[in-house]
Amino acid sequence: MAAQNGKDLLVKVDMNGTGLFETIAGLRATRISFNAESVDVTSLESQGGWRELLSGAGVKSASISGSGVFKDEGTDERARQLFFDGETPGFQVIIPDFGIVEGPFQVSSIEYAGSHNGEATYEMSMASAGAMSFTAL
Repeated sequence: MAAQNGKDLLVKVDMNGTGLFETIAGLRATRISFNAESVDVTSLESQGGWRELLSGAGVKSASISGSGVFKDEGTDERARQLFFDGETPGFQVIIPDFGIVEGPFQVSSIEYAGSHNGEATYEMSMASAGAMSFTAL
């Protein structure tokens, strides 16, 4: 796979619960991470004393984070309202030449900052709130 533009990794939010996804405005940096807890079932009978893990068990989770510039668009307002309402709408993450990850997320943090001689910026984090799906590109 050839190198990809970072700007092609897009985070989209369902704007009204109908599957109308729009890219969150102003993002300059984005990140998605996947995690799976392991369940240790090691016992005295474990071969050679090696750790054993229970296949298919444990909690899976995903998190999205991003930072960018405040543009006062509909997606900024939507993200802010999602935080205050505690909603878990659908999000999509487009990973170039890989696929689309989709599922419900909750906005777990949102920060705004600015200096007197610069632009207003924000950082936000989202935590998965249900099953994720993956569609290969």
